[in-house]
Amino acid sequence: MGRNLASLLTKTAAGGADRPAVKLDDFVLTYGILDEGSARVAGLLAAHGFQPGDRVGLMLPNVPHFPLVYYGILRAGGIVVPMNVLLREREVAYYLSDSGAKLLFAWNGFTDAAAPGAKEAGSELIEVVPGEFEQQVMAAEPRREVAEVEDDDTAVLLYTSGTTGRPKGAELSHANLLANVETTLASVIQVQPDDVVLGALPLFHSFGQTCTLNTCVAGGGTLTLLPRFDPEKALEIVQRDKVTIFEGVPTMYSALLHLPDKERFDVSTLRLCASGGSAMPGEVLRAFEEAFGCVILEGYGLSETSPVASFNHPDRDRKVGSIGTPIDGVELRLLDEDGAEVETGEVGEIVVRGHNVMKGYWRQPEATAAALRDGWLHTGDLARADEDGFFFIVDRKKDMIIRGGYNVYPREIEEVLYEHPAVAEAAVVGVPDDDLGEEIGAAVALKPGAAAEPDELRAFVKERVAAYKYPRHVWLVESLPRGPTGKILKREISAPAVVDASASSQS
Repeated sequence: MGRNLASLLTKTAAGGADRPAVKLDDFVLTYGILDEGSARVAGLLAAHGFQPGDRVGLMLPNVPHFPLVYYGILRAGGIVVPMNVLLREREVAYYLSDSGAKLLFAWNGFTDAAAPGAKEAGSELIEVVPGEFEQQVMAAEPRREVAEVEDDDTAVLLYTSGTTGRPKGAELSHANLLANVETTLASVIQVQPDDVVLGALPLFHSFGQTCTLNTCVAGGGTLTLLPRFDPEKALEIVQRDKVTIFEGVPTMYSALLHLPDKERFDVSTLRLCASGGSAMPGEVLRAFEEAFGCVILEGYGLSETSPVASFNHPDRDRKVGSIGTPIDGVELRLLDEDGAEVETGEVGEIVVRGHNVMKGYWRQPEATAAALRDGWLHTGDLARADEDGFFFIVDRKKDMIIRGGYNVYPREIEEVLYEHPAVAEAAVVGVPDDDLGEEIGAAVALKPGAAAEPDELRAFVKERVAAYKYPRHVWLVESLPRGPTGKILKREISAPAVVDASASSQS
């Protein structure tokens, strides 16, 4: 018999029921109340005809109700299907239908999409209305026992972002998630009972779920929530709650760094920052560390790897620009197109093997077979490794641009653009070209009050990279499109119909 992921909560609550577990501004749940509440959510599920193994949708923002319901579903032996609160009706129906979810817990502010989507999928909707829901939960008969599970039983069905085709549900087992949490807690994000972790990452996403919620609960710390990321509000919380650990994606760090008057906030309690989700530009990392006096550890993972696969470790040397080394129990290799391991310093596709790798994609045997080959998860991410075993992301395989037969890795060009003093954010993408197949394009957002022309930015990069690499097409934007975690969505970036005509004539 295996361990249920909900045991993270029950174990910590047994050792310190009065300690604060989760808070949102002045609202606080102790570990004891969170534990009891989850038992009553399990009872509420039973009253709605729930059976162990049933899938349950969870469409809540970063509010204390999220962990209450999350651990309640797991405690009852269910499978959690976390869902972005911004999903539209059609998307809600797809997630619920594809997973076969029996129930959907949805925040009252998002029922315009949740209600019709649940109806179409044939799922029962339980609306979470603050004040009313707590009464509903406390009126339920508690189910305090934790459901027995096997290690390989699915705990969470995490739908991937769907960059190609419709989203696929990555099946993560109780053993996958427990091992990933406990390894992360022991060697990377070493949460102690006196730590305060800022919950700014969406809890419905793998990074926020494993590295903030579950790791914080496993370590007995306090998770202070931020429902919607705002850099000023984030710093207010750091100062107010004496936050010691902050985890975010690179765009969050960039937003904090570029916040005017950030110096007025006391952030001296921060002892650890962690970054993941996408590669962090070296210039942003260095500038943030200088401004905030806190070291950033960068890591790597995917929904399919629970998600942590590698990290820079707090007790070892760190390399700027690196995703670190594999965590304990996990192996990373780099393969060429023929499946052979590449030489040190050469670029190859990351493949992963270990306790963190998903069981497969929910009811998609062909997609599972394509991703899990020869015992390794093929990620589609390109990287190189140095002689010390540190990995450096080069780019997503599908993001790579092939210009006239030459491979161009967008991240390399973005790093150069970030060095320009006027640039706040940049995304490099391929632009269709009749002669070359693809041309290099760059969408650039400038810092508040800064000025720069596309010609200037183009010239800046041209001086610093090989002639075939610099962006011929450069255009300015107010901001770049983002996904639920703040990650820049390149698939939603395209060159404007009219770009600087002189650009294409430059060689």
